Amino acid sequence: MPPALRHFRDFLASLRLPARAWTGAAWGVGLTAALLWSALAWAGFAPAGALTFGLGWLGGLLFGAAFGGLMMLLGWLLRRFPPRYGWAALGALPLLASAYLALPLAYGLLALLAGLMLTVSLLGAALASLSRPDLTARQRRTALVMLILSLTALTGGGAFLLADGYPIQPPVNAAALSAQNVTPLTLPDPSLPGRYPVRVLTYGSGSDRRPEYGAQADLLTAPVDGSQLLDGWSVVRRAWWGFGPEAMPLNARVWLPDGEGAFPLILIVHGNHPMEDFSENGYDYLAELLASRGFIVAAIDENFLNLSLAADFGMFAPLEDENDARAWLILEHLRQWRAWSVTPGNPFYGRVNLDGIGLIGHSRGGEAVAIAAAFNRLPCHPENAALRFDYHFNIRAIAALAPVDGQFLPGEGPLPLADVNYLVLHGAHDMDVVSFGGLRQYNRLQFRDGKPWFKASLYIFGANHGQFNRAWGQRDMLGPARQLFNLGALMPAAQQEQIAKVFVSAFMEAALHDQSGYRALFRDPRAARAWLPETIYLSQYQDSSSVRLAAFEEDIDLETASLPGVSLQGEGLTLWREQVVPLRWGDSHNSAVYLGWETASAPGAPGYILTLPQDAVALFPQSALTFALAFADESPLPGPKRPPEGDLLPLDLTLEVVDSAGETARLPLSHFSLLQPPLRVNLGKASWMSPLPRSEPVFQTFAFHLSDFAAQNPRFNPSQLSQIRFVFDRSPAGVIILDEVGIRP
Repeated sequence: MPPALRHFRDFLASLRLPARAWTGAAWGVGLTAALLWSALAWAGFAPAGALTFGLGWLGGLLFGAAFGGLMMLLGWLLRRFPPRYGWAALGALPLLASAYLALPLAYGLLALLAGLMLTVSLLGAALASLSRPDLTARQRRTALVMLILSLTALTGGGAFLLADGYPIQPPVNAAALSAQNVTPLTLPDPSLPGRYPVRVLTYGSGSDRRPEYGAQADLLTAPVDGSQLLDGWSVVRRAWWGFGPEAMPLNARVWLPDGEGAFPLILIVHGNHPMEDFSENGYDYLAELLASRGFIVAAIDENFLNLSLAADFGMFAPLEDENDARAWLILEHLRQWRAWSVTPGNPFYGRVNLDGIGLIGHSRGGEAVAIAAAFNRLPCHPENAALRFDYHFNIRAIAALAPVDGQFLPGEGPLPLADVNYLVLHGAHDMDVVSFGGLRQYNRLQFRDGKPWFKASLYIFGANHGQFNRAWGQRDMLGPARQLFNLGALMPAAQQEQIAKVFVSAFMEAALHDQSGYRALFRDPRAARAWLPETIYLSQYQDSSSVRLAAFEEDIDLETASLPGVSLQGEGLTLWREQVVPLRWGDSHNSAVYLGWETASAPGAPGYILTLPQDAVALFPQSALTFALAFADESPLPGPKRPPEGDLLPLDLTLEVVDSAGETARLPLSHFSLLQPPLRVNLGKASWMSPLPRSEPVFQTFAFHLSDFAAQNPRFNPSQLSQIRFVFDRSPAGVIILDEVGIRP
């Protein structure tokens, strides 16, 4: 051994502590921890008594000892493996976890990783052993058993993973059971093509790698500088696209009605998806329909803002906080359209009605269109005064398909929005945005200026995230991870597209063509059941003309309401509380009242009563009492909020109104609709795969015309309404969530 190496070895040996020193170090760490824990235990447990202190102090020490022992056991187990296997196994774990990364199915992911590691380890060991000629008979039998077990597991597991899943039996459709009073719409089906032939053209930078935005573009556009909005534009992203954030192109595919007149303009914005797999053409089915019905439609290209395993260095260096940039690009496209509309010599001169602008966004694009509508009215970016805005477009309609919410938080708070028509659609089987996140923006949207705005939401059983875009389809997740989800539960793509066509087209007709009759579709989708696939729809509707009696947002007093003078009272309830309504992931940015009852535990019929002051609201026979209800997936009895076992039946109750003279009139909830039980959904191929709740509270708006009560009791005077009573006498037990009690003229 060279002298230098020997001296270095001796130096390291001199640093090695003797066993006695390590024993002393252990006593030092252990006694210090015990003393500090004793001080905390004395402060926390001693006031409750000496016995409590003793048990608490001893329990903490035992927990610490057990935790240390567990860590040592794991280390001992790792040392039992040969270094070669340990290195390979630990290195494989992050790669396998990335391939099957599906956080909504965290338990399924862990089980898959454990099973896969064990199976392929057995397979590799068996094959390596059987390749040796010097095996004993016992070793060969053992290797053969390992081979059979591993191949059986791989075959069964592979069949489980590669199959799309299994169809499910839909739950009872409560609305379909009580549709006898629904009047079908007599308007034309909005999903059918209109009277205009459609031309398709493109505009772009002229230098894009894609011909339709490059050399073959019909119109050329100048790039825009978004460098103040973006961080993390990698050299690979720049090399792929040929530009950086300082020169982002304005690219779009346009569907133009071939007819006379100026047409409302609609921009469609895609969401996040691998940037190399272009997304904007996936909405052709919507764009062509809308253009045929008299709208100019442009599906804009924001693919260069999307994710990329290559450009983001395996997701370790992604673009940061890019959703406000997506919104800003929308407004820059609108700026270009404004210039074109007044510039002779281009196909859009005099053809664009900028008094009627609609935005449609999907996924991150669904949030981006809301951000764009908010930015449109601001003088500058809310987090950067140096980025000035001067847009002020007349954006009248926003439609969001399975949107995210909270990717952009101005000032670290949720995005406010006001005075615009808003529609949000979401699938109960969305495997990407697993909660109805668009409800948050729906709930935050306010009507302030007195104009006739409305907002609507639709929750669709069997719909997923990707099938709103033909290019995405069933791919809610990247790579092998999608095989953990139960794709067999999804409705066919054509049905999901049909739902989008009906609701988005009707929404734009109502908001931009002033075809207000289509609002009835959003008040009750059953009015258009001839146009829609058969599934369960949960819809909400509010408009600016409604008077809110109780929205449960204003304070923490259970007996006060939103409208001054309105009081609230509960009778015989097993639970009565107000709280922020949770979603499967996060919350809904909305408070409501939870009401539980069990008729066997209380004499008489439990109830919940709103008392109105005299002349609080202008009332007429044609006025409608409206409210939103959701079925809470919890027990009505005090204690843990565990979901009831087994399938739940639709709920019914009695709605009773009282006038100032004491005359009463009663109608069952089923006069409008029974209340839908929770839509319990297994996103994975097995129910145990997900740690998330199987259901989330989704409201349904109910509307009762006061004239219907007067028909039940002619002596009841609707203009003198003084009390509204929810009487829980038609279902023996349950928990409902009540919100947005109001009067619609």
